[in-house]
Amino acid sequence: MTTFDQINGHSGWSNDVATATISPEGIITGWSEGARRLLGYPAPEVVGRPAADLVVTREPPAAGVTPAAPRAWGGTAVLRHRDGHRVQVILHAQPSLGDDGTTREFVITAPEGPAESENGRRMIEWTFAQSSIALTAYTIAPGAAAEGGGRVRAAGDGQTQDDSQTQDDSQTQDDSRAQDDEEFLRFVRRTAEEGTPRRYERFAPAPPSARQRAWSIELWPVRNPATAEVVGVGTATFDSSGHHTARRRLALLNEAGTRIGTTLNVTRTAQELADLVVPRLADFVSVDLLDSVTRGEEPIPGPVDAAVALRRVAHQSSAPEGVPEAAVDLGALDTYPPFSPPARALTSGRPVLSGTDDPDFSRWIAGHRARTARVQEYGFHSVMAVPLLARGITLGVAVLARAAGSEPYQQDDLILAEELAGRAAVGVDNARRYTRERTNALTLQRSLLPRDLPRQAAVEVAYRYLPAGMGAGVGGDWFDVVPLSGTRVALVVGDVVGHGIHASATMGRLRTAVRTLADVDLPPDELLTHLDDLVTHLTSDDDTVLRDEPYTGEIGATCLYAVYDPVSRVCTLASAGHIPPAVLLPDGSVSVVHLTPGPLLGVGGLPFESTELELPEGSLLALYTDGLIEARDHDVSLGLERLCEALASPVPSLEVTCDAIVKAMLPDSPADDVALLLARTRALHADQVAAWALPADPAIVADARAQTARQLKVWGLEEAAFVTELVVSELVTNAIRYGDVPIGLRLIRDRTLICEVSDASSTAPHLRRARTYDEGGRGLHMVAQLTQGWGTRQTPMGKTIWAEQTLPVS
Repeated sequence: MTTFDQINGHSGWSNDVATATISPEGIITGWSEGARRLLGYPAPEVVGRPAADLVVTREPPAAGVTPAAPRAWGGTAVLRHRDGHRVQVILHAQPSLGDDGTTREFVITAPEGPAESENGRRMIEWTFAQSSIALTAYTIAPGAAAEGGGRVRAAGDGQTQDDSQTQDDSQTQDDSRAQDDEEFLRFVRRTAEEGTPRRYERFAPAPPSARQRAWSIELWPVRNPATAEVVGVGTATFDSSGHHTARRRLALLNEAGTRIGTTLNVTRTAQELADLVVPRLADFVSVDLLDSVTRGEEPIPGPVDAAVALRRVAHQSSAPEGVPEAAVDLGALDTYPPFSPPARALTSGRPVLSGTDDPDFSRWIAGHRARTARVQEYGFHSVMAVPLLARGITLGVAVLARAAGSEPYQQDDLILAEELAGRAAVGVDNARRYTRERTNALTLQRSLLPRDLPRQAAVEVAYRYLPAGMGAGVGGDWFDVVPLSGTRVALVVGDVVGHGIHASATMGRLRTAVRTLADVDLPPDELLTHLDDLVTHLTSDDDTVLRDEPYTGEIGATCLYAVYDPVSRVCTLASAGHIPPAVLLPDGSVSVVHLTPGPLLGVGGLPFESTELELPEGSLLALYTDGLIEARDHDVSLGLERLCEALASPVPSLEVTCDAIVKAMLPDSPADDVALLLARTRALHADQVAAWALPADPAIVADARAQTARQLKVWGLEEAAFVTELVVSELVTNAIRYGDVPIGLRLIRDRTLICEVSDASSTAPHLRRARTYDEGGRGLHMVAQLTQGWGTRQTPMGKTIWAEQTLPVS
């Protein structure tokens, strides 16, 4: 391994250098083997003698070099050999300091070979010193490169002279850094040992936002022409700061293409611009957007008025923590004075370079107390205000500032900032337009979903609806809770295939259709059959209307429809291609309901089947769309297992259960819409229901009224007896007159009082306007006037006519 001795800024092989140490009093205290070979004196003959005894003549030391104020010295000298002849050498003297900083001794070195002539030495120094590039030559003793070791020393130095530094300053920087930099020394060694040219680049330390000085150093082996032996290493140093700065700017622009606009979020895109330019182009940056842009609205084309209010959406600082330089908080509205650099950039549509030498800059800072304090504290002296322009629209302004310790901005900085701002503006505008379209779609979608679920007695419900993340359009997931007659309730979830406005519109049409069919009180399988026919018709209608549009007109949707009866505690379900629900029983067991799967809506021609499930009071039914359990990293079965685990976790309420399921199942930004509907079943006990079987005998009507009156008295509802007896009389009379046996009467007391009369006929009654002399036709009209509502539902055995009335206020 080749090693260097660093003496007085030069390098040499320590084994082949004549070395002596001399005390401050001039007495020789050490003598090397190289010194013996050079002058012939063995160490015992010279150690302890005055050094002046060996000197014939020498150059005087530089002014100020004394034992009291020692420093390195070099020059020529004529020394006396032991046999009497004179030896001309180049001496280098270096003081050796003790712990207290005083000089303990001087280390004197000299090469063993013959010294250059005075004229030759000075010619080399002058040539190197006056070179337009920094040159250094390292000499190697003959045979050293071949043997893998030897002696090297710097034969001469030169420097680079430029507009910003003097030659002396550059030489001091280049020499000290090159010789102190271990990496550079390794390059020199490898060039000497391997005999191949190399290139090395070094950089001067500088703040990230400042122009960094760079040097490109060429290293090549110097060979003896006669023997081709490597006898030295030559280096030439070129100032490559301009090329280095250009490469850094290109790298910043290239990085902007991958780091700015990664999301369709206005605020995030603005923050990405701020994060990119700090600290490489600015010590502080702020990004302000028109308030209309943050809402996704369309700004006015062209430059904007200087008095427009801007919202601070992003800022960044080179400070270790936070953004202490900011005079305006994130989210706050601010207005710039017309003469300020940001306002001038907004009104002109061009970037503005300003600083402390600009009177308008000083006026702007002085007019804002917080901004004045920040400028004084951090020493901001140079700013660039760059408008954010995209497609001829001004979206906002970015302000870049440099603080104390950084160089002022130049015109090339302004060009770079304008290019970066332009790329960010395109990303902001894309995000703005997406925000507008997404907001409109979400508004439509939410208007089609239930805002508040209706009150009913059958189940306690809670729900969550989560739109897809920013990368996907709005979807067609929906849910609903529909109160039915007889205190029953219908639970619905559905999912329209695809995303976008059309999916949301189709979802709204299907939800309306389901509510309409639910009002008819159809069983779940029959309801899905009618809904399937409707989707088929919608598909054909859309195909006709949208023939010239890119949309294909095809509609695909799934739906799960469940009806729960709190009297019988039976839930009847039917599915049209929808994933089955999960149920948590009161004993803590969780399972997925086994349903007979039906086809997707719109397929047509295939039947749907109902499944009945008896649910104990307090059972928890979970209906959901596929976005809750499906993901790219796992299949549906794993999602169902995770859902069952989350459903079984003990929680105090349904709302907390919803949140726990969403947290356990979904990422922060789900890839698909998610609808979750939880329903905890209630039950009506025997003391809330009274039922009688009636014969088809008109005389039984009076008995039915009497039974009703007695039951109302038991319930403490005597005030409702008159109306209820009248309703019972009319409905039972109609069943006996127009229906078939068996005939039944049922009263249900819950939040309302419900009277039901059933018979075996499927013929449904309807209201009609009775003429003056008609003997009938007034009964149902009277029932409709006296009750809160009435209706008919079909049953497997016939029909049931019901009437509902509010309970008397106690």
